[in-house]
Amino acid sequence: MNLPRRSLSLSLVLAALLSAGAAQAQNALENIQKTKVLRVGIPADFAPYGSVGIDMKPQGLDIEMARYVADKLGVKLEMQAITTQNRIPYLQTNKLDLVIYSLGKTPEREQVIDFSSAYAPYYIAVYAAKSMSVKSPADMVGKSVATNRGTTDDLELTKVALPGTDIRRFEGNDATIGAFVAGQTQLISTGSPAAEVVKQRNPQMNLELKLPLKTSPCFIGIAKGEDALRLRINEIIAQARSSGEVDRLSKKWLGLPAGDLPI
Repeated sequence: MNLPRRSLSLSLVLAALLSAGAAQAQNALENIQKTKVLRVGIPADFAPYGSVGIDMKPQGLDIEMARYVADKLGVKLEMQAITTQNRIPYLQTNKLDLVIYSLGKTPEREQVIDFSSAYAPYYIAVYAAKSMSVKSPADMVGKSVATNRGTTDDLELTKVALPGTDIRRFEGNDATIGAFVAGQTQLISTGSPAAEVVKQRNPQMNLELKLPLKTSPCFIGIAKGEDALRLRINEIIAQARSSGEVDRLSKKWLGLPAGDLPI
């Protein structure tokens, strides 16, 4: 059956637009090389991975990794402070080229974005005051636990939490830590670096690790299908590993070597 000429024309236009959009979406590395600009989403409230220093400038492990990647690409770095909630949508809508935000890899996330090789370690656990006894998920029943909504901290806690565990989800790391420190919850599910910050700033709490949940390496987030960019980033991370840069950053910001990280 023949389509009317007008319908055929509209179909051709739509097909051309879709084709052009797909081509653009699959040429991120070329766009970066052409514009000489790398757009990276970074954390602003998640020390020691990313925070604002006393000089009001971004600092942290993720910040230094972003600078390292931009330097190896030979381009200008444009950093944008983002949240855990918008880091994946910003990749999907081409607002960013990369997300360097202590991003953990999960099967759900792998369906919508791609990941580089791991560039840093990240340890997740439940923490509380030394005086509180928590040795298993059963010990959390009847207790309140703060966690950062939608993060790997939240996902891993939810996996092991038994009915009766009061999980309280907050928007952003500062809000999560603030709620715990203020006594709104009895426990907190977070990464060991964030827990270390709590220990340093609130020594009177006698914070200690209660229940290990997961060792979750950090990966750089890349838009789905950007294979050329992903492979180039992996080359840069491999260089950083072999030169000792990955270990240097881990020791500087986390206080421990990077150890064995997945490729």
